[in-house]
Amino acid sequence: MSLAPVVLFLAVLGPALDPVSVTDDPAPLVFEPTPGLPGAGARVVLVAGDEEYRSEEALPMLGKLLAVRHGFHATVLFSLDEEGVIDPDARGNIPGLDALDDADFLVLFTRFRRLPDDDMAHVARYVESGKPLLGIRTATHAFAYEADSESPYAHWNWNGGDPWPGGFGRQVLGETWVNHHGHHGAQSTRGVVPDAAADHPLLRGVEDVWGPTDVYGIRDLPDDAVVLLEGSVREGMTPEAPAVDGPQNDPRHPVTWARERPLPDGGTQRVVASTIGAAVDLESEDLRRLFVNAVYWGVGLEVPAHADVRFVTPYEPTMFGFGDFVRGVRPEDHALPARDGDGGR
Repeated sequence: MSLAPVVLFLAVLGPALDPVSVTDDPAPLVFEPTPGLPGAGARVVLVAGDEEYRSEEALPMLGKLLAVRHGFHATVLFSLDEEGVIDPDARGNIPGLDALDDADFLVLFTRFRRLPDDDMAHVARYVESGKPLLGIRTATHAFAYEADSESPYAHWNWNGGDPWPGGFGRQVLGETWVNHHGHHGAQSTRGVVPDAAADHPLLRGVEDVWGPTDVYGIRDLPDDAVVLLEGSVREGMTPEAPAVDGPQNDPRHPVTWARERPLPDGGTQRVVASTIGAAVDLESEDLRRLFVNAVYWGVGLEVPAHADVRFVTPYEPTMFGFGDFVRGVRPEDHALPARDGDGGR
């Protein structure tokens, strides 16, 4: 691959890999489940922490949807500054990761995080337990460690070598960061269902997926990966834009896939990865449905024929871009208002 994307990404990383010191960790954002729904209180932990694609907006929306519409217990965690304010540039501080100790499903949407070892231990134990997860967009390059790191989790690094080539992204999700295959900020993505995956339960009710982010490059996926959506590179940034002619779409690169990842004990781990999934991409109803389906599938519940993915509260996501996050927002600002008779959410 060209070295230019790697150089750009390393430049963007900058010096801010040191953990942030916070004296009093704020309470995590929790959405209590609506009783009597299929999720039955299964615990989903959603971890937001990227500087570009507004995971800090996408995951509270998704957490509300999972709790209110489907009955899952949803905890949303954020990268925070030393004052407890959401700050995607705080790469070393995601309080509350101990929630993973009791979680049934992980949604991970981070980019180049360098967490303290005590916090990273919760992530590692969860993943190594074989429990299910969904990795969104930059989760292919979720973690970054300095070259001389002595952390026991340095092998999770996005471009690591032995014993984990490609780190967490390659070894768990199926691929690490490669490049922008589409023209970033100028070409959008339409999801195309391959014929071989048409009957997969994850695609129930999923017919129309489009998002303004570009297609990520994929070199190859492990043999156990089932491609659910291929990315058709579009000529512009609207849903009506036609497909680009030529080699960008021949062949199309995968943008969403599922794995039943083999584990050392002979079992398998259900993993879904999607390189389409920025906050603005999730204005697509069917992409939200695919992500909800991933939670059902991951925890072993029957995937609905047409999952309810109506927004619980108004959703007006910010366009992707570095430095463009909404400032001054705290996790509790995403809380749902209390409702009479149920003690609130």
